Order: sequence, then C-alpha cells, then structure tokens
Amino acid sequence: MAKYGEGDKRWIVEERADGTNVHNWHWAERDCLEWSRGRLSALLAGLTVLDGEGGLTVRTTALDKLDGEAYVNIRKGKVIPGYELSLTLSWEAEAVSESGVVKVTGAAEVPYLADENADEDPDLRITVRGEETPLARRAKDAFLSRGKPLVLEKIREYVTAMAKGGPAKDELDSKKTPTKAAAAPGGAATGPAAAAKKEEAAPAPAVKEKKAKAKDKEGFKTIEMTEKFYCRAKDMYEILMDENRWKGFTQSNARISKEVGGEFSLFDGSITGVNEELQEGKLIAQKWRFGSWPDGLYSSVRLVFDEPESGVTIIKLKQTDVPEEDKYGNSTVVENTERGWRELIFQRIRGVFGFGI
Repeated sequence: MAKYGEGDKRWIVEERADGTNVHNWHWAERDCLEWSRGRLSALLAGLTVLDGEGGLTVRTTALDKLDGEAYVNIRKGKVIPGYELSLTLSWEAEAVSESGVVKVTGAAEVPYLADENADEDPDLRITVRGEETPLARRAKDAFLSRGKPLVLEKIREYVTAMAKGGPAKDELDSKKTPTKAAAAPGGAATGPAAAAKKEEAAPAPAVKEKKAKAKDKEGFKTIEMTEKFYCRAKDMYEILMDENRWKGFTQSNARISKEVGGEFSLFDGSITGVNEELQEGKLIAQKWRFGSWPDGLYSSVRLVFDEPESGVTIIKLKQTDVPEEDKYGNSTVVENTERGWRELIFQRIRGVFGFGI
C-alpha cells in the first residue's frame, strides 16, 4: 500500500487545466426551475376538460404560480433529478343560460410535487373562486371527475422528462451518439487507398450541411382559420387593438400600440410583437411570438376583416412560421397556438361582447 500522499496518479481524479468536465466525470448540476416553469405551463395551460357537454365548457387557462426548486445532477451520464415544487393552475367554466353566458373561475393547486414521490400522483386540490353557486359546484365536480386525471397525466409527463435529464437531455444524447469513425468495423484504414477514398468523400460534409438546413426549415407550420362574428368589422378591429378591452375579455394584462412599428404585449407578457401594417376595420399584420419560443424567432400574423353584410364580420387568420417545438423541446406549439386563438381570444370575444356563440 502506498504511503499517504504518494498514491499512483493514474487512480487520482484531477481537475483539468482547461476546466473541461470530461464525460461528466465530476458532478454537474443544472438549474431547471425556469425550464420547469415553461414545461409545466405548456403542458397544463389551455387544456379542454369539458367541451360543451350538457351546455358546460371547462378549460384550464394559465399556470399562475410555481414556487420551489428544480435541478438535475449529472455524473458519468447518470441523471439524478431533484425538485420540490408547489404550483397553482387556474381554470374557468362557461355555461349558456337565458340571461346570457355565465362564467365561473377556479384554481387547481398541487401543494407538493417532489422527486421523492416521483412514483406517486401528487395531491391535487380543486377550488372555486367566489361564491359557490349551483353552476360553480357543477363546474367543480366536472373538473374533479374529468380535469383531475388530465392534469395528473400532464404532471407525469413532466416527471418523466425530469427523470431523463430535463433541459440537459439533448446534451446527454449528443454525448452518447457514437461517431462513424468509432463505429466502423475493423478500425480505421490506412495507406494510399484510404487517402484516395478520403479525397473522394470530401464533398460529403457540404451535402450533409445542405440537408440539415432543409430539415431545420421544415420545423415550421402555418395556421389558418376563418371566424364569423355578428358585429361590424370596425368593432372587431377596435377590440383587438385596444389594450383595455383585451384586459377585459382575457382577464390578463396587455399593452398594445396602435401605430405601425409599435410594440405589443399580451397575456401578461407571454406574447410579444410588433405591428407591421394596420388598416382600420380591414387588416392587422404583425410580427408575433411566444416567450417560450427560441430567442429571436417571430411568426407572421395577418388578420383580414371582411363585412359581407351589415352586422356580420368574417375574420381570416393566417399565421406563418410557427415553430413545431419551443426552446424547451415541447412539440405542442402549433396545437396550443391554434387553440389559443380559437378558445382564449375569438370565443371569449363572442361571449363577453355578445357577438354570437
């Protein structure tokens, strides 16, 4: 046995001079709280619990609060997630009565979501905001029976994602991918023949690069929809361009410039953009993005207004360059964006301003 301080250096793990953590030999900790906020918001917001059954519509609206900590420890490719979170999700219900559309709001709270209980569903508490009317009790019961299993399923997706490395998953996968040189059978060839083959294969990287760029370009979609409202085109234009009315029908903060080149911020800053072209009662064209999209990436939104007859307005929406995935790797961007336009904007305008259901 070697004396203290005289051990064989081949068995001693030392820090590299360049600071590189080779193969994650040392512990590497990645903070995942903001990633968790984005992932849980994408998973839980905008879920349809009940879609008009029995005259009742129930849906989740937004992740109101996420507190706690979340991180991933990695060593030698082994993932050890750690998280202790509490979250609150808001939901709303609508029912059509003789007096009009009646609304109820509530919350779904998960007081404790932790890695130590990863194999168990967390406690989920459903509450109603305001007075417990018959409609409120009905909506709460509907959320308990239909919404609770749906929310717990989405939370299990988050737990699974954390177990795989959370935001560090792509980094881990890239390190596990073997190179062609390492995978080639029989080792590397040498000699003049190998050199000639290498020269012949030289154009291959350019071809691969071209294919990669084409593939990246395919990661976008276009959303198109046509919506009908019983009002003047001018009324719809004013609602969509007035921040106080946005606050009214979305119950969230908004800042909207009415000038070309002016900026806007919707749904408490979740959506931002710039006005590109404005024609009162005829056209709204904007650069438009979610905060969870890759940095610097904007889609193009065009809302064309048509009034085929007095008191009837048709809006044609076309949104191009919508990414299929957000910066957290969620692949529900197109679906959530389309649902947001239809359910959180157009349907709410109809219900709040009485422009038809």
